[in-house]
Amino acid sequence: MTDDILTIEIDDGVATLTMNRPDKRNAMCDALLDKIDGFFSKPPVDVKAVVLTGTAGHFCSGLDLSEHVARDAEGTMRHSRGWHEVMDRIQFGGLPVVSAMFGAVIGGGLELASATHVRVAEPSAFFQLPEGRRGIFVGGGASVRIGRILGPDRMTEMMLTGRKYSAEEGLALGLTHYTAGEGEALAKARELARKIASNAPLSNYIMIQALARIGDMSKADGLFTESLCAAITQTSPDALEGLAAFLEKRSPTFR
Repeated sequence: MTDDILTIEIDDGVATLTMNRPDKRNAMCDALLDKIDGFFSKPPVDVKAVVLTGTAGHFCSGLDLSEHVARDAEGTMRHSRGWHEVMDRIQFGGLPVVSAMFGAVIGGGLELASATHVRVAEPSAFFQLPEGRRGIFVGGGASVRIGRILGPDRMTEMMLTGRKYSAEEGLALGLTHYTAGEGEALAKARELARKIASNAPLSNYIMIQALARIGDMSKADGLFTESLCAAITQTSPDALEGLAAFLEKRSPTFR
């Protein structure tokens, strides 16, 4: 499927979504965000994992400031909450999402990447939250998602200074999980997505839904939720297949 600003390619259960605004370094506009939201709101039934990437040397350079609309406080809050809804759909929609990053991963682009579950970066990738240097504050979920990756101390420094982190620095900090050679992030992301797609769908779904939420819970609530998740997954048909495959020394065939 092709769109002017978002292309969607589906191959063997893995959908690759490519942000396609090369003249804008794939800066995020409302139309592009709507296209991404449309996919995650109703993904094709045969898709088991997603790869999210950019084009022309950049992942996403943040908000398209050339399309900035002056809003009052209420309008700004509603726009921010709209971003939160889309990022939540990516993170908690049930599909594992792998981001293939290169070039600019800035502001809203980093917020978008942080909503994905597995992140791969090429050497050209750099991470930045420049909002503080522009007299504003993040509004797409960075204070929660990126703040929990970096911790509040490091995030405060990143926003106050507008500092750029390289791919290697991002790996050390957790902004990315893997580094790949130049031009190799997409292939690595697809490899990981295919591997994840071969897992049992229920266990993938439970991991996506539970782990981030357990991180927000008290120890006692987290342990109780873990037991519920174990009970659901370990009594499923896929669990029986996984055990049988292990004992028979073969690869499992999940539904």
